[in-house]
Amino acid sequence: MMLKQYKLAAIDIGTNALRLLITDVYKNGYGGPVFKKNVLYRVPVRLGSDAFRSGYIGNDSREKLNNALLGFSHLMKANGVEFFDGCATSALREASNGQDIIDEINAETDMGLRIISGEEEAEIIFSTQISNEIDPSKQYLYVDVGGGSTELTFFKNKEIVNARSFKIGTVRILLNTVNEKPWEEMRQWLKQTMQKMDKVNIIGSGGNITRLFKMSLKAKKEPLTKQEIQLHYNYISQFSIEDRIKLLDLKPDRADVIIPAARIFLFVLDAIESNLVYVPKIGLADGIIKRLYKKVEAT
Repeated sequence: MMLKQYKLAAIDIGTNALRLLITDVYKNGYGGPVFKKNVLYRVPVRLGSDAFRSGYIGNDSREKLNNALLGFSHLMKANGVEFFDGCATSALREASNGQDIIDEINAETDMGLRIISGEEEAEIIFSTQISNEIDPSKQYLYVDVGGGSTELTFFKNKEIVNARSFKIGTVRILLNTVNEKPWEEMRQWLKQTMQKMDKVNIIGSGGNITRLFKMSLKAKKEPLTKQEIQLHYNYISQFSIEDRIKLLDLKPDRADVIIPAARIFLFVLDAIESNLVYVPKIGLADGIIKRLYKKVEAT
């Protein structure tokens, strides 16, 4: 049987960085499709610093965003991408000129980018079928920590039980724009949802938890424990931002946000009285690819 192949791409316009994921999808009719990541491009444009401080995206950040997306457009053409989709999350969602920026970029590049809600962001992430990578008989809370928001999704037997987006993100915390109210709202929501669930483990997503997992030197599919995350938090906190870059080999745009990210995961672990975080290295861009594939197959 002839092998059917697609080359798909996903653009994730996040709060702390932009990502372009190019993936090859193979299908031969004897089983489900095989997704093979080809290349991931990441550009550290911190849109959240503008959006959460002043409420709009300034000219400097806007120019960097335009240049990065123009570059992504050329890279997709150079890599022979056939179909692509792109989404913007909390920074452009909240910026007063966010939609104007997206409209301008779409007019110049014909990329069809759009701003998505926190709820849709959680749905796209869930479409990665993360539950296939772990024990389907157990219950999990998917925690995606971004720069502007944290998406929480409870699921059982591969079905969503409850999901919600909270305006608690790493860049927001660094800018001191998160007061006690959203933390308490998150705690109460977690506890209320947990009343309908048995013991729950966490699936963690985002560049920071992935970096903590890498620093732990653990085998694939082996979970991080709450104690290990706390130890990393305590250890990294001792270093200045400069030393985190020089001595711990953290990227400049990762060196500051990794601490508030660890804080968010520790908070969630405490709230649901859990101890384990699985880190399958799957995020929004992967979900965009999976959803795009379904759309392409349906046409």
